[in-house]
Amino acid sequence: MPSSDVTLWIIAAAVTAGVLIRPFRLPEAIWAVVGAALILLLGLMPLPEVLAAVAKGNDVYLFLIGMMLLSETARREGLFEWVASHAVNWAGGSQLRLFTLIYLIGAVITTFLSNDATAVVLTPAVFAAARKARTPALPYLFICAFIANAASFVLPISNPANLVMYGEHVPALLPWIKSFGLPSLLAIGSTYWCLRIALRREIAGRCEPRVDVAPLHAGGMTALGALVVTAVVLMTVSARGIDLGLPTCIMGLLTTAVVLLRDRANPWPVVKDISWSVLPLVAGLFVVVEALHRTGVIDTLAGWLTSGVQAHPAATAAAASAAVALGSNVVNNLPAGLVASTVLHQAPPPQMVVDAMLIGVDLGPNLSITGSLATILWLSAIRREGDDVSFGRFLRLGMWVMPPALVLAVGARLLIG
Repeated sequence: MPSSDVTLWIIAAAVTAGVLIRPFRLPEAIWAVVGAALILLLGLMPLPEVLAAVAKGNDVYLFLIGMMLLSETARREGLFEWVASHAVNWAGGSQLRLFTLIYLIGAVITTFLSNDATAVVLTPAVFAAARKARTPALPYLFICAFIANAASFVLPISNPANLVMYGEHVPALLPWIKSFGLPSLLAIGSTYWCLRIALRREIAGRCEPRVDVAPLHAGGMTALGALVVTAVVLMTVSARGIDLGLPTCIMGLLTTAVVLLRDRANPWPVVKDISWSVLPLVAGLFVVVEALHRTGVIDTLAGWLTSGVQAHPAATAAAASAAVALGSNVVNNLPAGLVASTVLHQAPPPQMVVDAMLIGVDLGPNLSITGSLATILWLSAIRREGDDVSFGRFLRLGMWVMPPALVLAVGARLLIG
């Protein structure tokens, strides 16, 4: 192996370790950006190729900017407090009922607004609900992370990684539902029951049965309407094969501008509270993965996939799904989806294999806290509220929750044929 390839793999391993372990408690983005900078400075990739790798995430950056603007505007206008108050009252003093309600709300948000929206939008609402219900927030916060990935292949728009995986060949809505409807239901149901069992002691008691519901003012109504309109827009543009990033960014900018103008407010408080660090994190990971592509790993993976499909298609589909599920926890599922898409382009397998790999990319990240962009956004939202979850704590829960859901979802997809 050439020395340049060895250097690339060392940098990739160091970036992965930095993102997972966070030495010196530095943000995850720093390690990804430093890795990308080293690749450039050591001459392992020329500047035009580095910029091209960063540009591959343009649609993702726009999507995230729009969602983060929508979420921060909604939070400041009291929408999450209003939703939280209603959720607590519907729960009627039962922590288990509150757990189930939040899980169902998360499934709906993920399905129609994406898993990243669930992490960004639902997490602050759950914090508010826990405060009002006078119950520890962490069991309910885990819902936000796990349902964001478990429900992320119900529709093509449920996860940006779906668009990365399929590129310009996203299946139409009805074929998509035929392929992923049952696997999605099994993944959502399995994740719910595994979480409920794992957290049963923490959600067994009683909580505040009823709280006052503050009225939702004009700004909150605007934010709520914008979220609904955004869901409709995303469904429409997805059905027409249009990228989701720009429409989402436009909706976020318009909503924020309308609310700020109505309130005659300074935009700086909104801007400074957004987790902008997620953008360089994604960009750095795209550069690292593109650099690894230069080592010939894509050709090797494509060869393995072709040989496996020729010998045992179903077994290869299951193995490939497990491989990308684990890989997503090493390099994040967006870059992993990009690698998988490139491999599939070089060695097109049966649709069953493609779909199984997509399930692995979407569901696999429920194993670790850095597996998907949604969980990283979720972690950022938690830290902003003054809380934190360690990598080990999430991994222990993920090892209980993710494997059954993956086996059931992939198994169902293979039975569909």
